Amino acid sequence: MSARYTKTAIALHWLMAVGFIGLFTLGFYMQSMPFSPTKLQVYSWHKWAGVSLFFLAIWRLTWRITHRPPALPQSMSQSAQYLAHLGHWALYFFMFAVPLSGWLMSSAMGFQTVWFGVVPLPDLLSKDKALGELLAQVHAYLNWAFIATVIGHVLAALKHQFLDKDNLLARMK
Repeated sequence: MSARYTKTAIALHWLMAVGFIGLFTLGFYMQSMPFSPTKLQVYSWHKWAGVSLFFLAIWRLTWRITHRPPALPQSMSQSAQYLAHLGHWALYFFMFAVPLSGWLMSSAMGFQTVWFGVVPLPDLLSKDKALGELLAQVHAYLNWAFIATVIGHVLAALKHQFLDKDNLLARMK
C-alpha cells in the first residue's frame, strides 16, 4: 500500500480545506453586514459555495470508500489511531451536516437556494419560520464544532510533523 494518498484525494482535501475556511470566513463577515442588496448577494455566494462543497463532499466520501487510505504509522498507539479515525470521520460528518443544515435552514426560512443563480434546488422543507430559526442555531453550532474539529486536525498534523517527526504530513502534500 502506498504511503501517500492518491492525487485525487489530496486535491479534494486541499480544495475542500480552502473552501470551508473561506466559507467560515464569509459566514462571519456576512453576519456583521447591514441589510442591503450586497448582503443578499454575499448570502447567495455563501449558499452556492456551501452547496458546491456539499457535492464535493459526496465525491470525496465516494473516493474515500473506494480508495483505501495509507496506513497510519506503526509507531502510533492503538488509542492514537482510534482518535485519528474518529477525527477523520467527524470531519466527514461536518462536511455533510454543515451545508445540509444551511440548506434546510434556507428552505424553512422560505429562501430557495438557486445554485450559481441558475439552477434552482428543491426546498428540503416547507416554510416554517420557527423551524428556520432553530435550524439557524443548529447551523451555527455545527459550524463551531466543525471549526474546533478542523483546529484539532491541524494541531494533530503539526504535532506529527514537528514533535513526533513521523513525516505524516507528507502523505497529503
